[in-house]
Amino acid sequence: MDHAAVLARYDRDMRREARPDGPGARIERTAAVVRQIAPAHGWNGVLWSGLDGTDATDADATIAAQIAYYGALGRPFEWKLYGHDLPADLGSRLLAAGFTPEPEETVMVAQTAEVVALTAGAAPPEGVRVLRADDAAGVEHMVEVHEKVFGSDGGGLRRRLLARLAADPGSLVAVVALAGDEPVSAARLEPVPGTGFAGLWGGGTLAHWRGRGLYRTLVAHRARAAAARGHRCLQVDATPMSRRVLERLGFQALTTTTPYLYGG
Repeated sequence: MDHAAVLARYDRDMRREARPDGPGARIERTAAVVRQIAPAHGWNGVLWSGLDGTDATDADATIAAQIAYYGALGRPFEWKLYGHDLPADLGSRLLAAGFTPEPEETVMVAQTAEVVALTAGAAPPEGVRVLRADDAAGVEHMVEVHEKVFGSDGGGLRRRLLARLAADPGSLVAVVALAGDEPVSAARLEPVPGTGFAGLWGGGTLAHWRGRGLYRTLVAHRARAAAARGHRCLQVDATPMSRRVLERLGFQALTTTTPYLYGG
């Protein structure tokens, strides 16, 4: 992988030229930032900043401006900070301004064709079937897995998924693994129109079902879906646990990302 070239393309396609990620969302571009404004149940936040690291006062002013902007809208928001963003102390400045960081993740990318080849033999355990979650019942399965795995309320996820499926069923590919009638693993693919990228999101497996190949199986399903849509690259914001699996499937680390949350 040409690391510098892929990172430059990622910054351009996924950040500076970002598209809205769901119905009712819009992208705003100012001289300082690219940000998304969405309904209360959607994702609101800063995707990219044009700070060059030479003027600390400018960085603090830009942070203050975003706090004021989202505050006027009554929206909590996220500043999605990447490891190569400037200035180098931007994370410290966000902390000083009242943001709360979540755990750092690794942005990983892979060639879709390579992932398809490496997961060609992936299959769920005996007694488990993998289905598309493209209706209300499927979304409920997704939410159930999300709440059990991540320990957070899935109401916002439910509203986002139902809204996207209603507005444009092709805007995502959601899959769920069922053991009998119990949802035990779930994940989704979010193709980014007009780019070569498709994102793998929300992958989670119930604790007592881990280590049986379900994560690999759901990656395989989504990689094939991305290939069918012509997306050459897959992208994941990976936790340390999933990073180990993804590296065996052809993914390489591109940079890091840390969500900094304000309000809410």
